[in-house]
Amino acid sequence: MTRKLAAEFFGTFWLVFGGCGSAVLAAAFPDLGIGFAGVALAFGLTVLTMVYAVGNISGGHFNPAVSLGLAVGGRFAWKDLLPYWVAQVLAAIVAAVALYAIASGKPGFEAGGFASNGYGDLSPGGYSLQAAFLCEVIMTAGFLVVIMGATSRHAPAGFAGIAIGLALTLIHLVSIPVTNTSVNPARSTGVALFAATDALGQLWLFWLAPLIGGALGAAIWRYLIDPGTTAADPGEGD
Repeated sequence: MTRKLAAEFFGTFWLVFGGCGSAVLAAAFPDLGIGFAGVALAFGLTVLTMVYAVGNISGGHFNPAVSLGLAVGGRFAWKDLLPYWVAQVLAAIVAAVALYAIASGKPGFEAGGFASNGYGDLSPGGYSLQAAFLCEVIMTAGFLVVIMGATSRHAPAGFAGIAIGLALTLIHLVSIPVTNTSVNPARSTGVALFAATDALGQLWLFWLAPLIGGALGAAIWRYLIDPGTTAADPGEGD
């Protein structure tokens, strides 16, 4: 279990440091910045690279909503859920600390939103709480369907990381304007601690909605889509 938790810690650290770092550091320059598309790609690449690097050790969750979804989908032991969540959240906080230490080394640095998530005034596009909640649920559910399908024994071997990384890129391309894209409670928690906004006050939504979406997406795959499973006899699936 120690190796699994260490792999989850490092993978989640990489996701938050690389993904949020692309927003805080690389997207901050009007002329040279990478923009929304670059940030979306950065998040996708963090997951793609870590799935192949440490996914064979821990399963490559890097996200409390993914861990919950995999447990609902019968792919992950419920007894391991809390330890995974602790490792993921701690990794996100450490990544945010490191990112803040680097970003604050620039003269005139202001934390601002610090790549945090939000709705209403904290939404990049000014979207409402209801819109943000629905977006996060749908996006996380879709993410779990991709994860469950790409890692199914019926899927082509060796390509899961590519599908999962591209799915996260797509999710960001669609939902950055709405919530700045969470679909990951750990990612939201780490950077919210350093945001000079009310991101902490809105953090509850970026736990609740992804967890609901993760469980929903896994249930959709397991009981409606999985070619090896039916609702009447789920035990024969993966």
